[in-house]
Amino acid sequence: MLNRLTPAPSVLAQLIEQLSRGGWDGLWSDVGRAYRHHIVDAGKEQTFWILIAFVITFATVRLITHAIRAGRGPFHNVSVGGRHLHHLVPGILLLLITGFLSNALHVDSGRTVVAVFFGIGAALTLDEFALWLNLEDVYWTKRGRISIDAIVIAGCLCALFLLHLNFWHAVGRAIARA
Repeated sequence: MLNRLTPAPSVLAQLIEQLSRGGWDGLWSDVGRAYRHHIVDAGKEQTFWILIAFVITFATVRLITHAIRAGRGPFHNVSVGGRHLHHLVPGILLLLITGFLSNALHVDSGRTVVAVFFGIGAALTLDEFALWLNLEDVYWTKRGRISIDAIVIAGCLCALFLLHLNFWHAVGRAIARA
């Protein structure tokens, strides 16, 4: 009777237990196989790294801007000559540089690095999409947040579909097996 009243361990608890018994090797080899098959072999490696850089940069920028607004941490607004420098400016520069490099240089080495910097530039630029849309600083207003969130969601969904969902399904299955 006691066994029926004891809740079943959660999937997360099962994963942690499996990984603590040496399941990391199996998990990472499964994820590695999924990466090779669904990303590298499918010719989607640069797209994958653009997406990863985009998501990490967007999350980081949002955390930093919230810290600046709340006056927490070492972060502060950047001004040049008394003019506030929005983070879309370095984003645009990164997009211009990586766009040039990806089109002007016909080499295979360094493409992943260019893809990562493109993802960073896209996130910095699209995070301030409301600024270009309204031509005014509406970052902290309802208008600003809605347009930014819509662009980020649309960009992430497009990137996920571009990568196809097979890779993420394979990663989920690897975690479930671990």
